Amino acid sequence: MSLYLNTARVCDAITQMREESNEPLCAYLYDLHALKDHAQNMKDALPSGCELYYAAKANAEASVLHTLGSIVDGFEAASGGELRWLHEHQPGRPLLFGGPGKLDSELKLAVSLPDCTLHVESLGELERLAHIAVGAGRKIPVFLRMNITVTGLGETRLMMGGKPTPFGMDEEALPIALHRLRQTPQLHLEGFHFHLMSHQRDADTHLDLVQRYLDTVHRWQDTFGIEVQVVNVGGGFGVDYADATRSFDWQRFCRGLHQMRRNDDLRLRFEPGRYVSAGCGFYVMEVLDIKRNHGEYFAVGRGGTHHFRTPAAQGHSHPFFVLRGKAPAEIEQEIVTLVGQLCTPKDILASAQPVDALAVGDSIVFSLAGAYAWNISHQNFLMHPPPQMRFLSANCGV
Repeated sequence: MSLYLNTARVCDAITQMREESNEPLCAYLYDLHALKDHAQNMKDALPSGCELYYAAKANAEASVLHTLGSIVDGFEAASGGELRWLHEHQPGRPLLFGGPGKLDSELKLAVSLPDCTLHVESLGELERLAHIAVGAGRKIPVFLRMNITVTGLGETRLMMGGKPTPFGMDEEALPIALHRLRQTPQLHLEGFHFHLMSHQRDADTHLDLVQRYLDTVHRWQDTFGIEVQVVNVGGGFGVDYADATRSFDWQRFCRGLHQMRRNDDLRLRFEPGRYVSAGCGFYVMEVLDIKRNHGEYFAVGRGGTHHFRTPAAQGHSHPFFVLRGKAPAEIEQEIVTLVGQLCTPKDILASAQPVDALAVGDSIVFSLAGAYAWNISHQNFLMHPPPQMRFLSANCGV
């Protein structure tokens, strides 16, 4: 499958940016037109009875949110800061507020927003919310985030549940939580929230996982005599940075959902982040220096992991291509390690990669940089200036 990488549009924009300044280029570019098409294709593939929310933690740039606003059913926030930001930039849109360790002030904010649903992470959080909800003036929709045990599905590289984690409640806590909800008429149990696996690239395994979520909720409804309308099955759809064609197969997944939805009336809610926005972003470093050290080549670019932490966070060499400048090649058909400007040997974005040709002044363009990139980076380290931010609009302008 494709994550909508349109390098031609990006290369034209980079060429334009290089002509605008004599300073070496360092920038993020976001292809909003491609983002919109990708998100719309995701939404269109879902069967009826399914909702698509965007997890803003992946990339909460205002232009990204605006592009997605007309497509997704709402947005998910994982902190009070994200909740305020989403309410400011997407006023009136449905919001979900999840994540552990919520402050009382954040719970009060969520309760005050008429379009906000809360994901409750623990019995302690539920108790605090119950007190805050008194006098709220509205019936507050809540989901209980549950950490259930599943077997036979293996593990992904980032497990959010299915074993002891800080996230959600286990089944032993459910009767207590339901009792507290019955005592608090201001809180309405709308559904359950599950998110056990992240970086999932196997569509069939994920279909099996979703079915187990649904089976579990049906069992709870029978056992406890409750009725819920929605099951939030989270996100976690994996992006393969080494080979984007091996990323999660959304179309295959949705075909399986169509079969599943024939026999179930519970609504499904998805809240992906990385899978939505990763492909729209590109991080660009202009080559400042090429050096040979102890028999190996290094290309030093303007920028580094303080701008683009994804390679370090994922522990991989990030995919890239070279956009040649005007200077003749200084090296050809060599193995090169791409590094930034930081005074640490850990400032590596790609190790020992084959390069056809490279010169000072060329641009190294890292793709799949639209999620968990700039926003997770240690941006103030060494006080280097931030990268430029450019958004390519639907008419291909900059």
